[in-house]
Amino acid sequence: MIEDQREASGRRRLNATLIDLIIRLGALVALAYWSFLLVRPFVTIVTWSAILAVALYPVFEWTAVRLGGRRRLAAVVITLLGLLFVIGPATWLGLGVVDGLRVLSERIDAGGVWVPPPPEALRSWPFVGESAYEFWELASTNLRSALAQALPQLKPYGEIALDATKNAGAGVFKFLISVIIAGFLFAPGPALVRAIKTAVTRIDSKRAEHFVELAGSTIRTVSRGVIGVSLLQAAIGGLGLQLAGAPGASLLTLCILVLAIVQIGPLLVVVPSILWAWTEMRTLPALLFTCCMLTVTLVDNVLKPIVIARGLTTPLLVIIVGVIGGVLVHGIIGLFVGPVVLAVAWELLSAWAGEGKSGVLVATPEPAAPEPTAPEPRALEPPAATASAPER
Repeated sequence: MIEDQREASGRRRLNATLIDLIIRLGALVALAYWSFLLVRPFVTIVTWSAILAVALYPVFEWTAVRLGGRRRLAAVVITLLGLLFVIGPATWLGLGVVDGLRVLSERIDAGGVWVPPPPEALRSWPFVGESAYEFWELASTNLRSALAQALPQLKPYGEIALDATKNAGAGVFKFLISVIIAGFLFAPGPALVRAIKTAVTRIDSKRAEHFVELAGSTIRTVSRGVIGVSLLQAAIGGLGLQLAGAPGASLLTLCILVLAIVQIGPLLVVVPSILWAWTEMRTLPALLFTCCMLTVTLVDNVLKPIVIARGLTTPLLVIIVGVIGGVLVHGIIGLFVGPVVLAVAWELLSAWAGEGKSGVLVATPEPAAPEPTAPEPRALEPPAATASAPER
């Protein structure tokens, strides 16, 4: 009877403990989820701020040394330059796109856009040949009527373009805020790195410092190899398009930048631009323009792999897959998140396989303790002479 009472009492205590544990876990989960909802609007901004701070920290250190060690002044200078670097090109590209669309609309209204007549072979295409020929013929004789006829089908794409424009404006505003926040992260950078290493140490005490340094080097390498090279390509291509007087030069420059960043490549803009040059320009200007646009492609195929591979022990293929996959999954931020995740995963896989390559910090076995050795024999010494007793 007493044992039954003790067993029932133990069950009640166990149930009370389980209920208390479930309530505590539920409260923690609810608090974490609520906190995530409050912080979620700022996740993109904070992520961009951290990426910018890591990517520009070598520039900040160089500037601080040149300014006599005044780190706050160096942070202000880098922040102002970053804002000018973002606002200037963004404004130029935005105004250029608006101006290009306005000029195109005026040319369509004035009849300055000419569409050649369709080839007769188009009629023989199965299913769509006849309708495509009729629409093309209408566009060659009356472009406004053709556009009015195609407007209902183009409306969904126009809504997509409008949404993309709104998202681009919001993205530029968030990026400006991120540049400002990154300016406050430069000065306390070493303390923040130590805090991150301490937190990562709780996960993997042996490789924590290596993984933090790997993440930082990967972000800086992708910044130079993807963003930096893409900006260089856009600058070269935009300068060539502006000097050649290509229609919609600003819009084409923006396309080169976006295509280079998302790893598609600028050939979709370079090839039509070269064809346009050889049909609208004389031989020497067309040849110079072709050399300029081919330089854009050469930078993408030659300089980018060299810059990305420099300073990293992770294979180049892993970084490229991380860049492309990150963009497909997470957008522009995936440019940096994807390579970092795959680089850390690669290092963990290499460590697990025991290869010890690609800069993996493999734990080395501790040296065995030396075996105790017998003490060396000492020579027998004669016993010390005892003092004789004093004579009485």
